[in-house]
Amino acid sequence: MKYNRCGRSGLMLPAVSLGMWHNFGSCDVYDNAKKILCHAFDRGVTHFDLANNYGPVPGSAEETLGRVLKDGLGTHRDEMVISTKAGYDMWDGPYGNWGSRKYMIASLDQSLKRMGLDYVDIYYHHRPDPETPLEETMGALDHVVRQGKALYVGISNYKPEEAKRAFEILKDMGTPCLIHQAKYSMMERWVEDGLLDLVGNMGVGLIAFSPLAQGLLTDRYLNGIPQGSRMTKSQFLRPEHLTDEVMSKIVRLNEIAQERGQSLSQMALAWLLKDNRVTSVLVGASSTEQLDRNLGAIENCSFSSEELSKIEAVLEKQGAN
Repeated sequence: MKYNRCGRSGLMLPAVSLGMWHNFGSCDVYDNAKKILCHAFDRGVTHFDLANNYGPVPGSAEETLGRVLKDGLGTHRDEMVISTKAGYDMWDGPYGNWGSRKYMIASLDQSLKRMGLDYVDIYYHHRPDPETPLEETMGALDHVVRQGKALYVGISNYKPEEAKRAFEILKDMGTPCLIHQAKYSMMERWVEDGLLDLVGNMGVGLIAFSPLAQGLLTDRYLNGIPQGSRMTKSQFLRPEHLTDEVMSKIVRLNEIAQERGQSLSQMALAWLLKDNRVTSVLVGASSTEQLDRNLGAIENCSFSSEELSKIEAVLEKQGAN
């Protein structure tokens, strides 16, 4: 495993981190989840990323991690970075959503209980709250660090202008923002419009979620939509997303990847990691075999100017975001 420094902090993160958004909920097979988590750790994936609402049901992914830690993995707690988030709808009533101080602190207390932990390494605000003053939300992050319930804090899904304000507020409070978690892939490149420059200039790390565009940037859909794939059962990836334009794009990208001796998913991850402002990429996994394939990306994160030009031509021609 390769480890990258997170911004200008003292923390190193693995180039590939494991996201527990899917496949680790109460509806999934516990033994498989445990196998993936332990195998990931054995391969040097020391960072496990969660949120309060990951499941389904919401909260159950944190419970799964807590159970795995209790079953033995917890003896390595000091060798891991565990993160969680709050910001989306989690419980009934007016206090279970968005970014109020009450919600942020209560949610972390619940998350710690589900995981059986005294602290998390990183606590994120999951999305901007248009109604709550940013000073209140960032103040809650500062507060949990001072309580010892989180070692570092981060933000997610913030656009450059609001991210800059959040960074400045946290810096003034004495709890600098460690990391920004943003949706970034070959198919979704909005972070290149200011956010990458911002995190680079302000010494904040960036971790990319959905780096494989929910599976589009893999070989899974090169020959259509297989039965039982995420596209057949997810609200975030639907068959209508696989347009002729998108199909043409992934076929050509797959050809370039093969020329590099990589799978499409490996090249898509390596393409993100080539930028030293990207600290880590978050991958999901439904099996140890799938995880191993993606970990192969770190074996070649260098691109020739010719390869980059070919990739850019494909993305521009097909109207990349």
